[in-house]
Amino acid sequence: MNNKIIDLFCGCGGLSKGFEMAGFEPVLAIDFWEDAIKTYNYNHKKAIAICDNILNLDSNLINSKLKNTKIAGIIGGPPCQGYSSVGKRIIGDERNYLYLQYYRIVEMLNPEFFVLENVKGLLTLNNGKFKEDIIAKFSKLGYNVQYKLLNAADFGVPQNRYRVFFVGIKGKKFCFPKKTEEKKIRVYEAISDLSDKENEYTHDANTEYQKKMRENNIKLYNNEFTKHTEQTIKIINMIPDGGKISNLPAKYWKIRKYNKAFQRMNSNEPSNTIDTGHRNYFHYRENRIPTVRESARIQSFTDDFIFLGSKTSQYKQVGNAVPPLLAYEIAKEIKRQIG
Repeated sequence: MNNKIIDLFCGCGGLSKGFEMAGFEPVLAIDFWEDAIKTYNYNHKKAIAICDNILNLDSNLINSKLKNTKIAGIIGGPPCQGYSSVGKRIIGDERNYLYLQYYRIVEMLNPEFFVLENVKGLLTLNNGKFKEDIIAKFSKLGYNVQYKLLNAADFGVPQNRYRVFFVGIKGKKFCFPKKTEEKKIRVYEAISDLSDKENEYTHDANTEYQKKMRENNIKLYNNEFTKHTEQTIKIINMIPDGGKISNLPAKYWKIRKYNKAFQRMNSNEPSNTIDTGHRNYFHYRENRIPTVRESARIQSFTDDFIFLGSKTSQYKQVGNAVPPLLAYEIAKEIKRQIG
């Protein structure tokens, strides 16, 4: 079967990584963020990702890059800030309409399938009209469009992260993968081997998940510890494993004025959603925020996937990404169903 795909709004490459694990080959990727593109290309033998505005991706540019290569599928996640339940959810936010650019490319190339990923807020924004428009538009192109809200923790990712996936296949109804994990992977199982020294393995991999993450790696990267102020360390130290701001005396509540401030990971549960900042979500045992590598582990990036740019940029790249193991399960099902 043809395995060539294009990744739109690719970020650092989490969605691509999962599809590659399933046997697909990205031949073109695009994002307007330079740091993410540098990371994407650094982790691929061929620098197929371009830094450009999606508006500039026309038939001439595509042909110059692909040389008439037949595309089997298009994947991607248009920027989600306008849909996010933690944002202002402004209907007129121009980012809400970037899915129309995704649609334009799908219409132009007419691949066998597409996968569009986004935050769950897309399903309800503007009374569900964005969801309905996506289904209607792609259905008119001949795709049988299915959508489902998935939790990454049900598919081997040590993180409760809900995302909606729209999958369209020409002439076939896509069946979403069933949960792969009856017992969800805990934070401890994911990162307990990383906490002692920066950029150095000091423990053997002691869980199956850690072995999977370290399988092709010898040296540890992106594992620099954040140095907090003495006051912050003192406050974090008072919060137990899995605790939050309500565990502190009331005088500290005014320092961070929202209910998810000063929260520790629960070592015996999957992590909360890894976001782009991590300034209020602390390691279950250490008095600091998780490192970029610990965050990447929780997102299911293997340790040989290296993030470039400033540390702030690296955190943002990790937080914006689709967990590769979740992407893999979807890609595997697509391959099986269209094979």
